Amino acid sequence: MTQLTFFPIGNADTCLIELQDGRRMLVDYADMSDGSKEDKRCNLKELLSSDFKDSKQDQYEVVAFTHLDDDHCKRASEYFYLEHAVKYQSSERKKIKTLWVPAAAVTEEGLDDDARVIRQEARYRLKNGKGVKVFSRPERLKKWLEQNNLTVEKRRSCFVDAGQLVPDFDLEHDAVEVFVHSPHAKRSDENGLEDRNGDSLVFQMRFQEQGTVTDVLFSADVDHKVLAEIVDITKGKKNDDRLHWSVFKLPHHCSYLSLSDEKGKDQTTPIEQVQWLCEEQGEEKGYVVSSSRPIPMKNSLEDRDVQPPHRQAANYYKNEVITAKNFLVTMETPNQDNPKPIKIEIGRDGAVKKLIGVPAAAAILGGSAPRAG
Repeated sequence: MTQLTFFPIGNADTCLIELQDGRRMLVDYADMSDGSKEDKRCNLKELLSSDFKDSKQDQYEVVAFTHLDDDHCKRASEYFYLEHAVKYQSSERKKIKTLWVPAAAVTEEGLDDDARVIRQEARYRLKNGKGVKVFSRPERLKKWLEQNNLTVEKRRSCFVDAGQLVPDFDLEHDAVEVFVHSPHAKRSDENGLEDRNGDSLVFQMRFQEQGTVTDVLFSADVDHKVLAEIVDITKGKKNDDRLHWSVFKLPHHCSYLSLSDEKGKDQTTPIEQVQWLCEEQGEEKGYVVSSSRPIPMKNSLEDRDVQPPHRQAANYYKNEVITAKNFLVTMETPNQDNPKPIKIEIGRDGAVKKLIGVPAAAAILGGSAPRAG
């Protein structure tokens, strides 16, 4: 059975995906805890290391960095075995079979800390032509290749464009496939400079278990304008089904800007394309996951913060998209005083949130409606 785990790490993203055959994938890695007793964020390195040991795997099948902001890659340089430098190759570090990054993670200059280290690893793997998938091919990436005596043609196997399936997986052999929505090379070129959030990696994972298909949408930190582009292009290509979801990992920690330019007094009203994505493409009993701090109370100090999460956005999801109990906040589950990783199992009954301390077989009630494969 496939399982997704979302970790309580504040306004940050890490999702562990346990595939049907036991292989592990990670979507982002951000170890945000300061180690104090007061900090309710989990010790990500400890939890993942324990899972890795129990899995008896010798590497992560995929580690995807949707973009190189700190809340998506912090302390990655301390956890992973990286091929570009000996200093990152001690025996306790975890190896990565294939690294996924957006094109901007290769071309961006002026980086430091973990972002710089991941960029160097992506560049090293791309130069060597193995162990990396780079998403989209904007002109500045082509120029970078030329500067390194390479071409797109020579490294074609390393690239995946928006609107394509990642060739490493298929439903028949792996019980999973991955459809890429973003980044778009055209958008990247029109912007001129790297836009980490706008050019971040957005994709749908489709799992098949015992004839049931379950879709999970990962949306990184894109805003409503990028989501509108994704919806318009996908509908234009008659690929509406590629935006279907049973689990929706919200963009940017439940920011209202992923819905609209206007926050709204008590509830954000989304633009047309995002409303379609949220209200028409989701399963009736699906899950929306906000990888964020607790949702602020009205008129609280946190409510005045310009940073997400925004209660107005949360109110939209809970009132218009799904039932409130299926709106899951990483730093609120099961409660704010003692948040625990959110585990969602994917099987013949679709996506089902695993209850803490309850065996899997007893937790099938309340799952999303399954779809026939």
